[in-house]
Amino acid sequence: MIVRQTVGFVPVAAAVLGNALVTMIKAGAAITSGSSVMFSEAVHSLADTLNQAFILIGVRRSYKKPDDDFGYGYGNERFFWALISACGIFFIGAGITLYNGVSSLINPRPLEIHTLVFVVLGVSFIIESLTLWVAARGLRKSYPDAAWRERLVLADPSTLAVYLEDSVALIGVAVATVSIGASYYTGNVFWDGLGSIVIGVLLAATAIILITKNRSYLLGRSIPEDEREEIISALLAEPSIERVIDFKSSVLGIGVYRIKCEIEFNGPALFKEAYQRKYLKEQYEEVKNDYETFKRFCVDYADRIPRLMGKKIDEVELKLKEHFPAVKHIDIEIN
Repeated sequence: MIVRQTVGFVPVAAAVLGNALVTMIKAGAAITSGSSVMFSEAVHSLADTLNQAFILIGVRRSYKKPDDDFGYGYGNERFFWALISACGIFFIGAGITLYNGVSSLINPRPLEIHTLVFVVLGVSFIIESLTLWVAARGLRKSYPDAAWRERLVLADPSTLAVYLEDSVALIGVAVATVSIGASYYTGNVFWDGLGSIVIGVLLAATAIILITKNRSYLLGRSIPEDEREEIISALLAEPSIERVIDFKSSVLGIGVYRIKCEIEFNGPALFKEAYQRKYLKEQYEEVKNDYETFKRFCVDYADRIPRLMGKKIDEVELKLKEHFPAVKHIDIEIN
């Protein structure tokens, strides 16, 4: 079973600080050069800074303990704020970048390309590489046995957002360098505007991926299929449980699951456990000729079996929580 770990503050905080610094130097270069793609890069980094600040808020609030208003805790705060972040990427980052790129193609403006622009891009690449390395290290630590593709599929939205945004930021720096260089050597600002559009499309694609993932969690996403099968197998391994019916699950936060199911008890196994300390033949000899004693036996039987069922359910729930630490809330009912 793959154990999911929560994203720490370090990757997100590093991303916020790194992008804030990059935003300032890119904005200065954009003002100096008048480059459309440089402006898009500044907007891109500003959007990343704000969005990752939202993610940091969500991570922080998701650790709040359950209370009377939210009995299952605040784990979904992480997904809510990550969804706001993803919407910010789409409407602010991608929207402004695409608008600026298209505008520069329709109404081209002359560029003033200085060596400073390429210096800024180089510094930005170094800073973005460092924040991406921190995010990648966090992913590797959370899923040490998984391949990179599996890590991206399994990653929680907060971790995935930081990783994707930093990856796109690096690609954006490369696109900006190529487009500005092409405009400089050809004297055609078309390449500058095209670079801005490419960055906008990358941001839109990233936003759609993150919006889709956060939506699935907020709607009550089920736990992974392999873990579902493991939990059901653990239930059926109990001698007193004959069948598991109507198994349902939901993710309440990163590493916090809730399951609900109905079970059918194995009658003979329960009966054997209920009367394992007494011989039924002796009891039969006691009650066979005394109706009042027989009634007392029936009352005792009717009282003992439901209590035993409740006890077995408590034992099963305790075993599940020990074997599956992520399963924090269990609701087992008798069919």
